[in-house]
Amino acid sequence: MLKLTFLGTSAGVPTKQRNVTALAIECLNPHTSGVQQGSRQQNNQSKKSRPWVLIDCGEGTQQQLLHTKLSLHQLAAICITHVHGDHCYGLPGLLASAAMSGRREPLTLIAPKAIATLLDAITLTTELYLPFALNFVAIEEVLAEQGDTNKVNISLSDQHQLDIDITRLSHRVASNAFGITQTISRRLLNTDKLVADGIPASALWGKLQQGEDVTTEDNRQLHSVDYVDEEIQRTRIVVAGDNDTPNLLSEAVINADLLVHEATYTHEVMMAIQARNPDYDPMHSSAYVVGTFAQKMNLKNIILTHFSARYQGFDNPNSKTPNMANIRLDAENIYKDNLWLAVDFDQYMVDGAVELVSNQEGSQEESRVQYIGSARSD
Repeated sequence: MLKLTFLGTSAGVPTKQRNVTALAIECLNPHTSGVQQGSRQQNNQSKKSRPWVLIDCGEGTQQQLLHTKLSLHQLAAICITHVHGDHCYGLPGLLASAAMSGRREPLTLIAPKAIATLLDAITLTTELYLPFALNFVAIEEVLAEQGDTNKVNISLSDQHQLDIDITRLSHRVASNAFGITQTISRRLLNTDKLVADGIPASALWGKLQQGEDVTTEDNRQLHSVDYVDEEIQRTRIVVAGDNDTPNLLSEAVINADLLVHEATYTHEVMMAIQARNPDYDPMHSSAYVVGTFAQKMNLKNIILTHFSARYQGFDNPNSKTPNMANIRLDAENIYKDNLWLAVDFDQYMVDGAVELVSNQEGSQEESRVQYIGSARSD
């Protein structure tokens, strides 16, 4: 399960209602996070261990975080899509605040090489001190890897893995999309079969569930594989940086539960901007362009974000003032599935498909995306 919190949804500059780009993704394990009923120990663990990933860090992101329950101590990785300021100017301040709050655990930073140069300059000129290791992963080096190695793995536990892959996009500077794949596995003990085979409940059951082969008191050999089924849940989302060619994501969105993509303006506005100055192309996508791609790829869920400041936050197709209805209708002209327009502090839960792997015929539950409200209560 991935829980998304939009911390900034404006393009280029902040507005009174929207900050510049940042997206928090909490990596929840429903078997240990208190989502299901559990022991007091499990519920306590849920408060202390909610790892999350930050995609982009526009100026003011750390201020936005103060209105949420997210902790910089639980931040597992930061991913920066590209070097434009509305996606990265908040990074030095956020790292400094993490240091001042007492963080000591290493932090992974996946970003263009230029971000390392930026941090080096700020460290030198402002005496920034980080009491934790910053494990920098250069996007250029990851993309240069051959085969299936061009991704970063973050192990949250033995049963909880996060893989981050990168896709190059098309923008005025090198821009990227991050594919976030969460894999949660657990072993399910087939107690009915154990009882049917005359094996009473005992400590052997726990060993079998942990994958151990055991011997009963009457010298019967029991193999874990015969009594344990494996349940695997994979949740995948793709979060794109600035990009004027959504088709570049054709491979990345295969089996994705959700696409988050910029829609800076309507198609009409995009064409007018390009016609007004043929020598300068901002290289952004319109809502219509993204909707066309999503419809062609049969994507069931998309969230649009990164809106131009020209659009007011209300939704009224009859208003002469540019507003979110213009963006929404531009996408709905072509896209017919689940569409959301992100607002700062909006939260969404993404549940990937669950597959039961066993000696019997496997079963699978469908994925789903659900809007669950605002993270901001004040």
